[in-house]
Amino acid sequence: MIASSPAHETRSLHPALVFLVIFLSVFISHLWLLQLPYFWDEAGYYIPAARDLLLTGSLIPHSTVSNAHPPLVMAYLALWWKIAGYTPLVTRSAMLLLASFTLLTLFRLAERVAHVQVAIASTICTAIYPVFFAQSSLAHVDLVSAGLIFGGLHAHIEDRPAATSCWFSLAALAKETAILAPLGLLAWELVCPLLRLKNAEATLCRNRGTVSTRRRIPSLLFPVLPLCLWFGYHYLRTGYVFGNPEFFRYNVQATLNPLRVLLALGLRLWQAFAYMQLGLLTLAMLFALWCSPLRDANGERQKIPLTVQLLFLVLIATYVLAMSFVGGAMLARYLLPAVPLVIIINVSTLRRRVRYWAAVVVIVGLAFVVALFVNPPYGFSIEDNLAYRDYIRLHENAENFLEARYPMARVLTAWPASDELTRPYLGYVTRPMRVFRIEDFSLEQVMSAAEVRSDFDVALVFSTKYEPPHSVLDGWVAWQRLKARFFGFHRDLPPAAAAQILGGRIVFDEQRHRQSVAVILMERLEEARAVR
Repeated sequence: MIASSPAHETRSLHPALVFLVIFLSVFISHLWLLQLPYFWDEAGYYIPAARDLLLTGSLIPHSTVSNAHPPLVMAYLALWWKIAGYTPLVTRSAMLLLASFTLLTLFRLAERVAHVQVAIASTICTAIYPVFFAQSSLAHVDLVSAGLIFGGLHAHIEDRPAATSCWFSLAALAKETAILAPLGLLAWELVCPLLRLKNAEATLCRNRGTVSTRRRIPSLLFPVLPLCLWFGYHYLRTGYVFGNPEFFRYNVQATLNPLRVLLALGLRLWQAFAYMQLGLLTLAMLFALWCSPLRDANGERQKIPLTVQLLFLVLIATYVLAMSFVGGAMLARYLLPAVPLVIIINVSTLRRRVRYWAAVVVIVGLAFVVALFVNPPYGFSIEDNLAYRDYIRLHENAENFLEARYPMARVLTAWPASDELTRPYLGYVTRPMRVFRIEDFSLEQVMSAAEVRSDFDVALVFSTKYEPPHSVLDGWVAWQRLKARFFGFHRDLPPAAAAQILGGRIVFDEQRHRQSVAVILMERLEEARAVR
C-alpha cells in the first residue's frame, strides 16, 4: 500500500460538497460562452456523430465519416438532448458537468497523495489553465477521458483492482488513446522490479506481497477488452478497425517519420511543461528544489510519496511519447491527462519548500487568466484559449451576412466553414447553402480556385490558424519548411490578395485579434445584379 499522506491527517472534504462548489464556479465562469455555435472539431465530427445517435440510434455516424472514436461521450450528449432539447446551451452545460467531474477526480487524487491545500490549489490552477478552461464547454472527448483516468489512477494507488478496471475501461470508451494510461502503468509494474539498483524494489516499486497486488496486472489489462469489442463492432459495421483510411493515414501512417517524431517530441514536452504560461509554474518548482523542506507543527512538510511521483511521471512520459508518434494535429488537448499531474507535482513541491507558496500559485493563476485573453507571441491552436470565441463570432457575423444578402449563391470556402454553411443544426445559418470547397486559403489553393471561378458566386475566406505579429521563428526558413512538411503549415492569403486573384470585391470584412473573415463577391455576379 502507498504510505499515508498528509491529507489523511486532516478531515477530508465531502466529494458532493467539492463537486457542488466546482460546478457552480465553472458554470458561472462560462455563462457568457454557453450560447456559442459549434466550433471546429465539434462541428466536424462530435456533434454530427452524437446527433446521428440521437436520431437513428446508430453508434456509427452516417452524416460524417466515422473516425472510430468510442461512443461514450456522444451517447451522453444524445441522452441530454433527448431530455432537455437540442441546443448549444444544453450541450455546453452538459460538457461543463463533465469538466466539473474531471476537476473533482483530480481534487480527490491530489488530496489522497498530497494535502488538501495542494488539492485545492492544483484544482484551481487546472480549472483556469487556458487549455482546460477553453475545452471545458466544448464537445470534445479528451477532457472527459482525463477525468476518468484520474479516477483510475486514484483507484490504482489505493489498490482497488475492480475500481481500477472500471475507471480505465470507461476512459477507453470515452477516447481510445486513454488506453495508454493503464498500459503505461502495466509496463511500470512489470519493469520496476527488474531494475538492478540497490534497494530499487524498496524505494521505487510498490509492495508486491498482498493479494490485491497480485490482481493489479489483470486490472490494468482488462480495459483493453471493452476497447477491442468496440473496434470489433466498428469493423463489422464499416470494414475499418481504426476509422476511415484517410483518418488512419493522417493520424498514424503519416506521423511515423523519425524526424517528425523527434520534432513532435520537442513540441509535446513544451506543451506538457511550458505551454500557455505553464512554464512559470515549472520554473518556480525548479527554483524551489534549491530550498530546504519547511517544517510546521507536525514536523517536516511531507512530499508526495516517491512511488506515487513515479506513477505520475510514468503517465506523463507515456502520453508525451505516444502523442509524439501518433496524432496528425499537434493539439494541446491530447495531453490533458498529463498536464494536471504536472500541476499537482509542481504545486506540492512549492508547498513543501516555499514559505509563501500560495502567493506563487496566485501569480501563476493570474498568468493563466491573462493567457486566456491575450494570445501568446507564437503560433498556437485557437481552441487553446478564448481565441476560439473570436473565431465563432467572426464566422457567425460573416455567415449571417451571406445568408441575408446571397442566400442562393454558390460559396467558395474551406472546412470548417463548409460544414457551417451546409449544416444548419450547427447554429450558423437557418438553411443549407451551396458550397464549393477548397483545402485552405494558401496561394496555391486560391489560384487553383481562380481557374474555375465560374463554379462559385461568392467566396468566404478566413484565417485558418493564428499567426503572431512578430514570431521569433519567422525568419528561420528551415523551420517553416519542416512545419509545412510534417505539420500541415501554410500561410493564408490576406482577404485583399485573395479577392484580387479570384477577381472579386470584398463586401464584408471583419477582424478580431489577428483573426479575420471576409466575403468576396465575384465581379460577374455584381455585374449581373447591376443589369437587373
